[in-house]
Amino acid sequence: MAVDSRGHNGMSTPESMRELGRLVRTAGGRVVGSTIQRREAPDRTTYIGSGKVDEIVESKEATDYNTVIFDDPLSPSQQLNLERVLGVKVLDRSALILDIFASRARTREASLQVELAQHEYLLPRLRGQWQHLERLEGAIGSRGPGETQLETDRRLIGRRIARLKKDIEAVRRHRALQRSRRVRQGMPVVALVGYTNAGKSSLMRALAGAKVLAADAPFATLDPVTRRVGSAEGDAFLLTDTVGFMQKLPTQLISAFRATLEELETADLLLHVVDTTSPAMQAQAESVLETLAALGLEDVPTLTVLNKADGLVLEDGTPVRSEADLPPPPEVSPFGPEEEAVYTSATEGWGVDALRERLMFEFFGSPSVEPALAGRE
Repeated sequence: MAVDSRGHNGMSTPESMRELGRLVRTAGGRVVGSTIQRREAPDRTTYIGSGKVDEIVESKEATDYNTVIFDDPLSPSQQLNLERVLGVKVLDRSALILDIFASRARTREASLQVELAQHEYLLPRLRGQWQHLERLEGAIGSRGPGETQLETDRRLIGRRIARLKKDIEAVRRHRALQRSRRVRQGMPVVALVGYTNAGKSSLMRALAGAKVLAADAPFATLDPVTRRVGSAEGDAFLLTDTVGFMQKLPTQLISAFRATLEELETADLLLHVVDTTSPAMQAQAESVLETLAALGLEDVPTLTVLNKADGLVLEDGTPVRSEADLPPPPEVSPFGPEEEAVYTSATEGWGVDALRERLMFEFFGSPSVEPALAGRE
């Protein structure tokens, strides 16, 4: 469910809804219906108008849905009001993304960061969780149990948040020491950034010859992965992959993963990986650039990598069948302040050797590189 209002920026509402459907499937759900309401602005009480609420209620018999998911953030009161009238669980995009992250967390670091984001998301919504008990206030034998439990939960979650922040701060210090060691070693760092599912992990596998999880799904990997790419002459740089970006990411998630994203701060070069086959390519690229700017990384040198080039279709409608069919890359990147762009296909290997040699030449003035020498940091 989404509201298409005036002043909408970035990805179109239909494309954003398609992305939401993919997130639902990634979380293990099944989409049985979707709807978009056009209005001047979201309703403050229920996000959508009363007529649309009635329409969703009436569709229950035909679709037998048990959850309704909204594409934009809902306030705690909007979520509670919608659950009352719809009679089913109501989630927003933020809650859905947090659920996916929780299922994908494999290391203690990722688990800490996801749990912190979940608790910070839950805290302002606790009142709704206990409102059924608050309605009992004044009844004999049940005076104030809702408020008592509410305050208890708030204290428990507050303590847990404080503990998680302390543990994550320890992670930040540890990573800072690792970065300091790299700086002392003088080894250049190249960081892959991009919209989720743009093919960053696949490109890392192709560039570094390393075993890195790559899957056709949003947020397939959460933890930063660093690999060493070396040449026959002994020169080497570090290649780092981090969590992918997405429009409308929960603010709690960006804050919690700051320890991970700080890996980008010491990068000598960012490779902005763009999915050239996506209908929302421009909006996705802009979302990445906005996130980088929010992290204070807009001035880091960046090279745009137009990935999945094997899926391109030329202007005359002819599909690209080989690397030789690719048109010349744009001299100026159409996606931001980067000066140029290059084509790659991580799965087919197109442009990978040239990109690796270019990076080696950029840092050491030598294109000679042996992919077999790549390995774990």
